[in-house]
Amino acid sequence: MLTANKKTAVVLFQLGGPDSLEAVEPFLFNLFMDPDLTDFPLAFLLRKPLAKLISGRRSPKVQNNYKLIGAKSPILELTRLQASALNACLVQQGIQARVFIAMRYWHPMINGVVSEIKVGGFDQIILIPLYPQFSQATTGSSVDEWNRQTKKQGLNIPTRLVCCYPNHPKLLEALVENINKSLTRFSNTSSANIDLVFSAHGIPISYIQKGDPYQLHIEETVRQVMERGKWKSSHILCFQSKIGPMRWLKPSLIETVEQLAREGHKHLLIIPITFVTDHIETLHEINIDVRRYAMTHGVRQFELMPALNDHPKFIECLTDMVIQKLTHTVECTTCETLWRENTERSRPKKCPQYKP
Repeated sequence: MLTANKKTAVVLFQLGGPDSLEAVEPFLFNLFMDPDLTDFPLAFLLRKPLAKLISGRRSPKVQNNYKLIGAKSPILELTRLQASALNACLVQQGIQARVFIAMRYWHPMINGVVSEIKVGGFDQIILIPLYPQFSQATTGSSVDEWNRQTKKQGLNIPTRLVCCYPNHPKLLEALVENINKSLTRFSNTSSANIDLVFSAHGIPISYIQKGDPYQLHIEETVRQVMERGKWKSSHILCFQSKIGPMRWLKPSLIETVEQLAREGHKHLLIIPITFVTDHIETLHEINIDVRRYAMTHGVRQFELMPALNDHPKFIECLTDMVIQKLTHTVECTTCETLWRENTERSRPKKCPQYKP
């Protein structure tokens, strides 16, 4: 049983990103080697050569994109700010904890964090994904790799996972505050004339058909944010970052912007609802590529809400979840609750703590 008076390792799961232009290709290779993302017949034979081929072909274009945002991903520096702020809050609460960053596809990677915790004299571990909405492609992948590495390295310490937190009150408060701050950039424009475009990272529809609760989680976050914000603006949820030929969640961000522009909508606020840390998909994909498209198709003002990064209320959200895991034994009920409210959807099956 976990308690608040033991030495605790808190592990923040995040995607990771290349820390130099030279790291882009190996980062992409690690991404396409992930069995949770590239699972197909004979994958055990073909995954490595395909990952090498795809990463080699894509890396020149991706390198050019990174050149436009500082020649590297800012995700590690921003995650360090989150980890440092969380660590300080936990110390203030009298919790003996150390916060680690465990990236999925680039350094510091999960295997190294497992090694460090193993020799660190920790009594218990809490895993927190920096993905509020659960998907097998994000949280599930990190948990799978964590389990592989702990088994391989013989780390056997009581561990609890924060599965998801799409409707945590402090997360919602942080998002509402960020939206309100971003809306102030629209001077002399009525909120009724501003479109709130919630953009989430897409996933293949096949994940949803297999019971992934990701779409339900996103819709819940958007619903509660809109209820709290009480804006007069219209809103829409769309998806971005599609790769490969598979069918992904729709509508896409670019299709949404195209439709809004065609219908005469002139003022757009893009809200990256699933990204808690700015990186290439907010700073380049949205703020450069989609912005350019919007402005050349009649949009007059295009604004991007920053990701939460180290927003104080988001840090309070993370702190509260650590404390809850240390003081309560209840597991995640979000997936089950949302399924019962949306019985026309596939029953969630992938949440690691969901017990149908």
